[in-house]
Amino acid sequence: MALTATIYNFDIDLADNDRGVYETLALRVARHPSESEEYLLTRVIAYASEFAEGIEFSAGGLSSPDEPAMAIKDMTGALRAWIDVGTPDAERLHRASKAAPRVAVYVHRDPMQFLGRLAGERIHRAEALEIWAMDQALLRDLVARLERRMSLSLSITDRELFISTGAESLTGALRRCLLPG
Repeated sequence: MALTATIYNFDIDLADNDRGVYETLALRVARHPSESEEYLLTRVIAYASEFAEGIEFSAGGLSSPDEPAMAIKDMTGALRAWIDVGTPDAERLHRASKAAPRVAVYVHRDPMQFLGRLAGERIHRAEALEIWAMDQALLRDLVARLERRMSLSLSITDRELFISTGAESLTGALRRCLLPG
């Protein structure tokens, strides 16, 4: 028997002071059986951090090599941003950089191993690639509090995340990483 996705509901009061984005988000997110809790939470934080008109999770989910985890499209349907989560390989990033004017990757594991694997690989417009490392302690704290229905307040200032889950407050940074070379 095949395993099915588990649905999580996130109500997020977003205050992104860096970009001037203030929204209330109601996200219904499917967690694939092979997806870790850290990956799921990184997807949710990436969505909120990148929130703009036209953002959407991919229809193919984790199994689609030709689609990003999230995309931002303009009103004509043209791809404006390719947003990935995890540690995509160089070939995928090369294709993404050709397909979209902006590519961002949110890494939920050790970014140094990921950057080491990409060193010397052929990636179109590698210098423009945005790689964001999630704060590992923040992810661990969020995983410990993860529920299928969660309400969060997320404030972002200077790429520092301030997350309130009711009475508790958590903080951590999104750190920009550069490709070597």
